[in-house]
Amino acid sequence: MSETPLATAAPATPSTAPAAARPRPATAPLLTPLGLLTVLLGAALPLIDFFIVNVALPTIDRDLHAGPAMLEMVVAGYGVAYATLLVLGGRLGDMVGRRRLFLWGLATFGLTSLACGLAPDAWTLVAARVAQGAAAALLLPQVLATIQATTSGKRRAKAVSLYGGTAGVSSAVGQVLGGLLVSVDLAGSGWRAVFLVNVPIAAVAWLLAARTVPETRSPHPSRVDAPGTALLALSLISLLLPLTEGRAAGWPLWSWLLLAVFPFAAVAFVAVERRAERTGRTPLVPPSLFHIRSVRSGLTMIVPFSVGFGGFMFVVAVALQSGLHYGPLAAGVSLAPLCVAFFLASLAGPRLVHRFGRKVVIAGSLIQGVGLAILALTVHAGWPDIPVAALAPSMTVLGIGQGLVLPVLLRIVLSELPVAQAGVGGGVMITTQQSGLALGVATLGTLFLALLPSAGIRDAFLAALLTQLAIVAGTTLLGLRLPRTMR
Repeated sequence: MSETPLATAAPATPSTAPAAARPRPATAPLLTPLGLLTVLLGAALPLIDFFIVNVALPTIDRDLHAGPAMLEMVVAGYGVAYATLLVLGGRLGDMVGRRRLFLWGLATFGLTSLACGLAPDAWTLVAARVAQGAAAALLLPQVLATIQATTSGKRRAKAVSLYGGTAGVSSAVGQVLGGLLVSVDLAGSGWRAVFLVNVPIAAVAWLLAARTVPETRSPHPSRVDAPGTALLALSLISLLLPLTEGRAAGWPLWSWLLLAVFPFAAVAFVAVERRAERTGRTPLVPPSLFHIRSVRSGLTMIVPFSVGFGGFMFVVAVALQSGLHYGPLAAGVSLAPLCVAFFLASLAGPRLVHRFGRKVVIAGSLIQGVGLAILALTVHAGWPDIPVAALAPSMTVLGIGQGLVLPVLLRIVLSELPVAQAGVGGGVMITTQQSGLALGVATLGTLFLALLPSAGIRDAFLAALLTQLAIVAGTTLLGLRLPRTMR
């Protein structure tokens, strides 16, 4: 799948030649199948943990007497730290070695997961979740950067498709696994098991990575862009924190002040990065990345897709447990068809892209819309007596559509990315995706929770589904801007 219809490239210059178009040096390390499995396992951990707490929130509330605002901090603290530090994690991997940062990230993620699982009170849990998000930001960017630097041609296309499948399935698996662990109540651990399960998995992944993942780094490492890092962090925090926490806290003054800071911080960040690149320094996020058509068009579509997906997963977790009175296990199992369909569709994506090009993304988006419509009709007609099996058709269609969209979008963004910028490019892409997920929880979640008192759970759920359907319509139109061929 090295030459497929999906990304028209501008004429390559020495500094912007597509990574896939340039052969790797003969001495470049190769990523073995076991090494690929290991980095994908490392990628799954932070992605699963973004959502695994959703079905555990009611039991956390009962056990720690957390309250709504603190519960949202458990979710938001992880997401904000994660999204804020991802690009920096990618840059550090380029500088000091991606395998080294991957190992450090795995070890730190395991330790912070242990801290979450042993937290004696809500504030300790929030602090541990913030630290866990920071560890995830060290870990995840190294996965795509390692794939970019150690594979090429069809092997890279397959690896990126598997990464895309892992990214999407992990989000749903997080809630399935969370529901299972809370229901089983291993040794009386209750909700703590959703964090403690990471410890042995991280340990196994660390041992495998130490033996199977080759070391790579940028051939021209540069210093960390301190002003850019600070401004990017300020931009993301000033947007994500008030949106995710403001409603639960009653929209206090600090939330409005932070939102007011966001546009100024964002404009300052863009100005600083442009100036740094213009004067020959290396910015945290090189503006020239966005001159690459595949990066620009792919990221533009990833944003609304992630907003819709993140909001959907959060709203479904709440609606199934609070409205249909599913237990944690039933709420998780109801998403199993989505997981399976997503993964199978992501495996079929490479062959379909080879034949149909960007039409695969557009078709996937349309199929996702059909799945949302079927789910809305199911909820409207059957509420409040909807068995788990009745949700399977809509979840399956949703999984097929999403599995045809996300993996291909990730590959589009990476298709023309220079190898030297693999870390920062992967970090920018994952930051965009994770910020979109957090925005989805904040926006669709806030809409759903705000409508609950007046409209009831069913109508609030339907409103969220119809809002996501509108987002999917916009995403489908953006698919027409994708490049037609992919290298």
